[in-house]
Amino acid sequence: MKEVISNQNIRQSDASAIRKISSKELMYKASEKVFENVNWHGKVLIVCGIGNNAGDGYSLSLLLKRNKIPCRIMIIEESFSIDGKYYFDLAKENGIEIEKFNEQSSFDYDIIVDCIFGTGFHGTITDNYQKVINKINDSHSYIVSVDINSGLNGDNGISYGCVISDLTISIGSFKYGHFLNDAKDVIKKLINVDIGIEILKQEAYLIEEDDVRKFFKPRINNSNKGNYGYVGVMGGSSFYPGSIKLASLGQYALNVGSGVSKVIVPSSIKELLFPYVLESTIHPFPCKEGQFVFDKNELEKLLNRLSCLGVGVGMGINEENQKIIEYLVKNAKIPLIIDADGLNNLAKLDLNILNQSYNVILTPHLLEFSRLTSYSVDYIKENSVKVLKEFVNKYRVTVLLKGPTTIVMNKDDFYLINRGCPGMAKGGSGDVLLGVLVGLLGFSKENIGYSVSVGAYINGLAGELASKEFGDYAMVASDTCNYVKRIVADLTKNK
Repeated sequence: MKEVISNQNIRQSDASAIRKISSKELMYKASEKVFENVNWHGKVLIVCGIGNNAGDGYSLSLLLKRNKIPCRIMIIEESFSIDGKYYFDLAKENGIEIEKFNEQSSFDYDIIVDCIFGTGFHGTITDNYQKVINKINDSHSYIVSVDINSGLNGDNGISYGCVISDLTISIGSFKYGHFLNDAKDVIKKLINVDIGIEILKQEAYLIEEDDVRKFFKPRINNSNKGNYGYVGVMGGSSFYPGSIKLASLGQYALNVGSGVSKVIVPSSIKELLFPYVLESTIHPFPCKEGQFVFDKNELEKLLNRLSCLGVGVGMGINEENQKIIEYLVKNAKIPLIIDADGLNNLAKLDLNILNQSYNVILTPHLLEFSRLTSYSVDYIKENSVKVLKEFVNKYRVTVLLKGPTTIVMNKDDFYLINRGCPGMAKGGSGDVLLGVLVGLLGFSKENIGYSVSVGAYINGLAGELASKEFGDYAMVASDTCNYVKRIVADLTKNK
């Protein structure tokens, strides 16, 4: 796992580090790490703004000069931070060419280094700076952004016209803005370098392959299906029978590890699932006209027999389903994953029932989370970490917020999962994720946040592999299903 932190945290950590090591030395260390991580070739242009991010660029120019790599500095305005001015003056003394940007400035370079804004940038970009950023993006150069792409918000990853980089080199620690919202569309490759800044406060962790591999423990011969959990996915209706098929595929055909799976559907549509349910079993539930009806006895039986239950896909929104969701939240002592229409039904209830729950996991996309919080989608995009913290501190739940980078948070855990692709923006993708999560939580309940994050990683990676085979336009959710089993097989090889 790698740490991911807020802008405020890195500012405070940076200030603390300066008590032990000078800010000039930290600036030089940053430029050294940038120098070490780029394949320098041809002519280099370093484009600088006015703050310490520009100072990293001035210091970098000295290293390039020392290593006989042709470079030139472009400044946008003649304003400097104290440490930046120190390295700017050194660059002048060492004969490095410096020009001030104008409309005729050339951006015909092999490599352009973006040192315009740092992570502290927020708001809008003024005209002159936007012209420079546009010219960088229109060049055919290899673009390196230092710390973060200029114009990209370091806390929420929102851009209204930022630098699009081939490589972004984060300094000290990753920030939320490296992953959220627009970040994946403007950063082709992202690395982090350590310059000796001790992070004062742990916040979030980026889940990586090794973290997922460690999740799967060796299994013993002297075991049976009961050791690995009886799980269920409850959903579907006469209007939406397809989603429960995908959830079924997600939990059994792709085999993430649970022992037995049940597909719980309105009894009148059970025949529709027969061709699709092989290893799983169908559990018909009382219904009326293809819709679930509340039945306390049936729900109690399910909760007594299962080790994890996922509910919501394709079930529709009505009073009977709201009664079902309320009963499950109040009475399920097993992990209960609420998705899709389950969330929409929940949003119509008093959310304080979540504080009577045990292990409830909510898996909303932005619009569903907007219904739960009453915040607008735009506000949540801009303040996703803040809104999530507020929500999980108020209610006894784990939230998986879907997006370009998935966020998993509860009172104890905060994870980012940077997997997935545009091809997963198709109906059914969330249903597959539900099946995967149910399968994993059926046998692993010790750390709910971690288990949910592992499921999000597997599902996202499966989508990426499906995209490589079929492309983002052609792939469908069942293609993601087909790759989940292969990923789990690879992760558990030699266990």
